[in-house]
Amino acid sequence: MNILIYLGHPAQYHFFKNVLAILKTKGHTITLLIKTKDVLEKLVQNDGYDYVNIQRKSRRNNSFSIFIASLVRMFKVVLIAKRNHIDLLVGTDSSIAQAGYICGKPSITTLEDDYDVIKKLANLTYPFTSSIVAPAVCSVGKWESKKISYQGYMKLAYLHPNCFTPDINIKISYVADNKYCLLRLAQLTAHHDTGIKGLNVEIVKSVIKLAHEQGYKVYISSELKIEESLVEYQLKINQNDIHHVLAFASLLISDSQSMSVEAAMLGVPSIRFSDFVGRISVLEELENQYKLTFGVQTNSVDKLLKLTESLLSDITIAENFQDRKLKMLADKIDVTAFMVWLIENYPESGRMMKKNPDYQYQFQ
Repeated sequence: MNILIYLGHPAQYHFFKNVLAILKTKGHTITLLIKTKDVLEKLVQNDGYDYVNIQRKSRRNNSFSIFIASLVRMFKVVLIAKRNHIDLLVGTDSSIAQAGYICGKPSITTLEDDYDVIKKLANLTYPFTSSIVAPAVCSVGKWESKKISYQGYMKLAYLHPNCFTPDINIKISYVADNKYCLLRLAQLTAHHDTGIKGLNVEIVKSVIKLAHEQGYKVYISSELKIEESLVEYQLKINQNDIHHVLAFASLLISDSQSMSVEAAMLGVPSIRFSDFVGRISVLEELENQYKLTFGVQTNSVDKLLKLTESLLSDITIAENFQDRKLKMLADKIDVTAFMVWLIENYPESGRMMKKNPDYQYQFQ
């Protein structure tokens, strides 16, 4: 089968990287498209995949620029799909669904954001896509008839124990300390990030002070240019290795929703400080059902600091979170194995999931 996969974000690369490798070993032809976004291109290059960058320059962060960039990507995807005789298009971007519709080819949209959070993207994508593949907990609005639900999370596609084993030697090559906190600062420039606030310099300094008082080192992973006073804490790392460092951390404090989910997959305590708290079903399930993360609104700085102090002083927290992780994993499937089956057997696999959703548990 000739399969086109488009990646628009580093998290999407992590989601697909094992799927890509397995599909290639099974003899499928993969056309991999990306755009310039944070460390995405570097991740793909580091793992040696052939790819085409269809948006080399980062767009401006306004509605008009976002629309034009999406339109240009769609036309490029159409041309590439026709030239390469693509059988199936897969990705999150609206350009994939629209290009598939124009070419008369099936498309699979993969995501884990609720409709209300990504309403603009969803309205440009869902009418044209063949199927929406998303965790069961996610809402896709009025497009439920197109949804293929699975019991899992996108981050389990690369952090499930079947796919990932933390390597202490990789961690030591970057961080020699046993007691350390990881701070993740996100660059909030996605279409759904408008007006969303997160960690600022003063809050970060307060967190660092608290951590030091508890005997923990602090390392900062950031997509932003860090203020000079914080440069000494910056973690300089090959981004392909970041999950090995995260896996051994005592605590993650972040305004990144993605890395907060990743921490939960690894059983690492995390606090997400964001206006998205309470709005994302995946994180709400991880917090309220599995107790694997904590959300704090950006108007509650005191709560953030008190929670940080409480977690760092709890000597049982690491063991408790590993137990909670195992309970979560017992309920979920191996998402990579499921996605490989779904893609290479599509559209019959989609019809099978509609008829018998429990079929997915063979991938548990």
